[in-house]
Amino acid sequence: MNRYGIDDLIRLMACLRDPEHGCPWDLSQSYPQIVPFTLEEAHEVADAIERGAFDELPGELGDLLFQVVFYARLAEEEGRFDFSEIVHGLVEKLLRRHPHVFPDASFASFGRADQTDMGEIKTRWEQTKATERATRGQLGLFDDVPLALPALSRAQKIQKRASRAHFDWTEVGEVFAKLEEEVLELQGALSVADQGKIDHELGDVLFTVVNLSRHLGIDAEQALRGATARFESRMSHVLRAAKAQEVDLASASDEVKDALWRVAKQRDQ
Repeated sequence: MNRYGIDDLIRLMACLRDPEHGCPWDLSQSYPQIVPFTLEEAHEVADAIERGAFDELPGELGDLLFQVVFYARLAEEEGRFDFSEIVHGLVEKLLRRHPHVFPDASFASFGRADQTDMGEIKTRWEQTKATERATRGQLGLFDDVPLALPALSRAQKIQKRASRAHFDWTEVGEVFAKLEEEVLELQGALSVADQGKIDHELGDVLFTVVNLSRHLGIDAEQALRGATARFESRMSHVLRAAKAQEVDLASASDEVKDALWRVAKQRDQ
């Protein structure tokens, strides 16, 4: 059986957008309308990986690739660019950003590079990206950090940029001290019932927790996703156990709830 390739996917997208014979739903879409689907598909890829569902991963990656092809088709119809330009730009950029693999930014130079340690690779990578940002006119430190990133991811990226500008704590103990300070300020806002100040101080606590995760070498977004998944699993067990034991959680004591929770937590250890 012949396998479909990327050209078939591009052709399929053109058919779906054909003004006469295409799909009415696909024809009605625009860039902003597709964005929520793109974010959803990216999250479904991450979910499949986190669950170890590698049998589902090809399908989820395909759905994400389809989003790229969709944007490319819209742009081609408007005379902006097409899929081949996306691929060309990507390959050109990655050749340029990997001088430790392609010394002169060409496939012909592959295998000719000197050995480079990870520290130097990261330094060169950031220097190259900084040059690219300057070429695009993005002179500010944070100009190209997308506003649409999840809040934790954006906070961590902003903090990393600030660190590269030599504005950062030098050791993790300082971050713990800052976290304690922010928690005290939040408690102070709660004591005077100032909702605006409570919102402000809680944001500072969350921002500092992200800083702590960064100093510990942990991705804040992934850490929270993991904690949420663990809570979801344990809570599901609590609900099943409560039903089996005919426990009404609405009226159960804290001691009973704690006992159910401890059992659920032990299952993960």
